[in-house]
Amino acid sequence: MRCDLHVHSVASGMCSTPVLNRICRESYNDATEVYNRLKKLGMAIVTVTDHDSIDAAEVLRKYPDFFLSEEVTVRMPTGTEVHIGVYDIRERDHGEIQRRRNDFISLVMYLSERKLFFSVNHVFSGLTGRRDEHDFDWFAAYVPALEARNGQMCAKANSDAANLAARFGKVAIAGSDSHAIAGVGLTHTEVPGARTVDEFFAGLVQGRGRIHGAHGGYTKLTADVFSIVNSLLHEKPWTLAISPLAVLVPFFTAGHWLNEIRFCRKWSAILDDSGKRTRQLWDVAPRADNLIPKDFSFGIPLASSLGPSLGSSA
Repeated sequence: MRCDLHVHSVASGMCSTPVLNRICRESYNDATEVYNRLKKLGMAIVTVTDHDSIDAAEVLRKYPDFFLSEEVTVRMPTGTEVHIGVYDIRERDHGEIQRRRNDFISLVMYLSERKLFFSVNHVFSGLTGRRDEHDFDWFAAYVPALEARNGQMCAKANSDAANLAARFGKVAIAGSDSHAIAGVGLTHTEVPGARTVDEFFAGLVQGRGRIHGAHGGYTKLTADVFSIVNSLLHEKPWTLAISPLAVLVPFFTAGHWLNEIRFCRKWSAILDDSGKRTRQLWDVAPRADNLIPKDFSFGIPLASSLGPSLGSSA
């Protein structure tokens, strides 16, 4: 069973680039078109991970092989931001996740209580801003999975992420992270023998997952940005007046790509020097809705393992 675990649609909202965030969306992918492309490329189950949004579900909930997920912008205890993919949620989970997303500790408490599978995405990307070395301590201790292949990241960043996942004892997952339709489904996660969404995530936790597909590249990134610009021009015809600025796109993406390479090299070197090892405190089981208490395999009770300051967070 295959699934692209990192996909965006028009429901991801406005882009984060200053000035452009007033007029340009993160993605112009139509949710139905995303679904059809994923099925054409052999994905047995389908999800969409929009930024802090589940609006795509309104279109896709009619498909029996669709399950609800989102990519959450989370504030770490260090003050930095990361993107965390949370999978196979219910609509009621979305509201609670959004309420807690500015408090990593509170969010982790909720996700662990609900037995929701989650991952840190593009761990060696500077997309969300600065990183702190202590962020990786939190990842090692409290996050069950790392995105080990992202279809927008360079091969080295993905290789380093896969190595970090192995070093921390984390589940490795993969997704296209495609904001343009051309890249959707080209990077994915496979769990051989799984037949349902629950079996898919159970297989990941059991270490049976496999990551497949394309890495990112400068040419691919530039083509995606041109695709987004083209969609912007069609959605807002008045932006044709500034369309000559599109000639700057290759320079913009080159700067971004070089910064991503620098960011990856910097943090890979820091982690290699620090010799960090896993401090994971629990195993993530399949979702609580479908399990009974005996299925929960905590080596240490979560509240006691987190200590007074963590275990008592709301």
